[in-house]
Amino acid sequence: MNFEILNDENALILETLISGVRKHNESTLGYEKKQSLSVIYRDEDNNLIGGITGFTIYKNFLINVLWVDEKERNKGIARKLMEHSEIEAKMRGCIAAQVDTLSIQAPNFYQKMGFEIKGKIPGYTESHDRYFLMKKY
Repeated sequence: MNFEILNDENALILETLISGVRKHNESTLGYEKKQSLSVIYRDEDNNLIGGITGFTIYKNFLINVLWVDEKERNKGIARKLMEHSEIEAKMRGCIAAQVDTLSIQAPNFYQKMGFEIKGKIPGYTESHDRYFLMKKY
């Protein structure tokens, strides 16, 4: 038996692994197309100021990244990005949103947006706690 560490050059093997999980999920949960969901905000000069990206699948909006340029924070931009993305997620039939974040990032922001902490790993990455949050629609 041989074990290998794979990198991005092994995309075909990685896609085979992902495909195997998808087939299992489809046999159990039924088919559902995974769709990217991203909303960005640009200023009047077309500079990227912030954005949110993730995907919808099995009636869930899974958030990967929410970012706003440091100079533009505390102006309500992140809230608006969340609101726009959640409207789209609901239009796609989502009944919940999920995200994980570090204590140095935005757990308080997500709680203000209606997310509940569902789990916490203390001391993740050199003493920063990692939070798992969910919001039901």
